[in-house]
Order: sequence, then C-alpha cells, then structure tokens
Amino acid sequence: MLEIKNLHAEVDGKEILKGVTLSIKPGEIHAIMGPNGSGKSTLSYVLSGRDGYEVTEGEVLYKGENLLEMAPEERAAAGVFLAFQYPVEIPGVPNSTFLKEAVNALRKTRGEPGLDAMQFMKLLRAKTKELGMKEEMLKRAVNSGFSGGEKKRNEMLQMAMLEPSLAILDETDSGLDIDALKAVADGVNAMRSPERAMLLITHYQRLLDYIEPDFVHVLAQGRIARSGGKELAAELEAKGYAEFTQSAA
Repeated sequence: MLEIKNLHAEVDGKEILKGVTLSIKPGEIHAIMGPNGSGKSTLSYVLSGRDGYEVTEGEVLYKGENLLEMAPEERAAAGVFLAFQYPVEIPGVPNSTFLKEAVNALRKTRGEPGLDAMQFMKLLRAKTKELGMKEEMLKRAVNSGFSGGEKKRNEMLQMAMLEPSLAILDETDSGLDIDALKAVADGVNAMRSPERAMLLITHYQRLLDYIEPDFVHVLAQGRIARSGGKELAAELEAKGYAEFTQSAA
C-alpha cells in the first residue's frame, strides 16, 4: 500500500525528516510515536502534499505509484485521507453541503455517477448513526463553533463518507477528554478493513488503548529509531523518550 524509502524533507531550509523508511501493507494499522519536534506531523504533511514541505531525497510509493509526483487533490482522489491535528473551520458552509461536494467530486474522478440529494442523505444519515453523531451537526457550518471532540468526530464522519484506502491521523487524540477519545477510537475501529491501511500519529499511548496497532514506530530526530508491536507503546508510556533523544544527541 505505502512504501517510504529514505525520505528526507525540509521546511524553510531546515531538514526535519532525515531518512524515514517505512512500509505499510493493506489492512495494517501503524502507529508513530515520538517527542515534540521529531518530525511526526511533517511526515503526515509530506504524504498529503501540503505546501511548504520540500522533499530533498528518497521516494514514496502508494499502490506502486510515485505519490510525491501527485498534486494534493490527486492524492485525495487516489484514496489518501489526512485527519488534521487542528481541523479547519469553514464558516458559512454546512457540513452536509461540504460532504456532498467532496463525495461526488471523488466519485467523478473514479468515473462513477454522483449521488443525488436523496441517495446522499440516506448514506450520510446511515454513517452518522453508525458513529453515534447527532444529525443536528450536519446543518452546522464545518467545524465552526465545534468543540474539540466534535471536530474530531466530524473528521471520522468525513473519513467514513470518503472511504479512503490510506488514512493518516495526525494526533487525532489531541485535546480530547476520555469520552471523545473513545468515540473517535470507535470511528477508527469501524473503518478497519483488509483493503485499508492506517497511519496513526500520536504522543501518547492512551489512544492505543482503544485502537490496537499492528506496529508501533518511534520517530526521533527525523528517523525511525525503533519499531515493535503494541508493547512498545506501553514501554514508551512508562519510560518516555529520553533514550532516543539522548542517543540522537
């Protein structure tokens, strides 16, 4: 699904990623943990094609294709989804309108007919019910005035509607209380599929108490410093990241 080979990237002339190599197969969930400034969010932005992040070396293959040559909208159309650490507010645009345009744009790029209003609302209500969301949220402007938990639930709804092949969740647990965290985890777990890969980026083990990853990686000083199973997350929670920051220094 995703092959990252010796990826180097910089922001404003400063090298952040210094040789990241990672392979994710369909059906797998990989978690990336690490201290602040290690390059976790930079990796998510490079994969999604955000402006201002320059790749200087290495390659990224997505389903065998060169991901780095694709424009951001082409990556989205190909099935790459990014859940932001801080979801963007879009005042004046109702959630349902935003999602209908996104879903039909995606269907168009795949050569599929767009959904009419009735078809779309039937699908949207079904997904909303599955995620335990109130339909009232569909009438509100995208993330405008939403609490932190509502914003993250809304992103789970977006993911459920768009059904990506590769979902990248950048610190989706940031700022959530325990109830919101469980709701988001339920949304992620509901999207697990043998055809879908997920990359979870997080500081803390608590998210992984609810979403069991297949692999855990420590990103430190711009590189994957260590990889393991879910037990690695518990070890990091107990010991912290001193071992990796000291050895890198």
